[in-house]
Amino acid sequence: MRHEHHITVERTARYFTIEPAEGRVREVWFVCHGYAQLADRFLRPFEALDDGTRLIVAPEALARFYLREDAPPSGAGRIGASWMTREDRISDVADTVQYLDALARRIFRRVDRATVTLRVLGFSQGAAAAARWAVQGGTRPDQLVLWGLHLPPDLDLSAAPDLGRLPVLLVWGDQDRYYDAARAADDADRLARIGARHRIVTFAGGHRLSAAVLRDIAAES
Repeated sequence: MRHEHHITVERTARYFTIEPAEGRVREVWFVCHGYAQLADRFLRPFEALDDGTRLIVAPEALARFYLREDAPPSGAGRIGASWMTREDRISDVADTVQYLDALARRIFRRVDRATVTLRVLGFSQGAAAAARWAVQGGTRPDQLVLWGLHLPPDLDLSAAPDLGRLPVLLVWGDQDRYYDAARAADDADRLARIGARHRIVTFAGGHRLSAAVLRDIAAES
C-alpha cells in the first residue's frame, strides 16, 4: 500500500535587492514576482523607485523550471519560477510563508524595522503569495499591494486580526485577462467584510506592471 510522507529539509533560496546608494533607509519593499518569472528581471521596473531611501527586496519563488517542455537535456531553455501549484499546495504555502518570514528577519537585522515603512507588493501569482504571507506570516507590513490577481479564495482573511488596519491596494489593468472589475469588486467586498481599508487602482494596460502606477503608489505617504 502506498503512503504519502513529508520531510522538512534546509534549502537555499535566492533573492535580489536594489540598495540605496547613500542616506538612511526609510522604506523597505518586498516585491513578489509572477508565475514563470525570475526575481532579477522582475526587479527591473522598480529601479524607477530608487531614490536613495528605498531598499527593494525581490525574493525568488522556490520552484524553478524550464519554460519550454522541449528544453534540451543541456539545459539551454529559458527558466522561470513558481510559488506553488495545486500539487501538495498546503506544504508549498507553508514553505513560502516561512521563507518570506525568514528573509524579512534577515533584512531587519540590518535595517531597524521600527524606523521604516514596509510595503509588500505581489504581482500575478506573487499577489497570492503576498496575501498569504500578510495573513498567515509573522511579518506585519504597513501596506499590501495586490496586482493582477484575485485574493486566494481559500484564504481566511479573519485569521489576521490586525488586517483591518492594513491599507490594501487592488491594482489591475483594464485589459488584464486574469483580473478584471468584477474580480476586483469581489476582493473589495471580502476586505470590507473584515473592515480592512482598501482601494481599487486601475490603469490602461494588460497583465503587466505599470511604471507610472508604481511611482504613484510610492508617492503615497
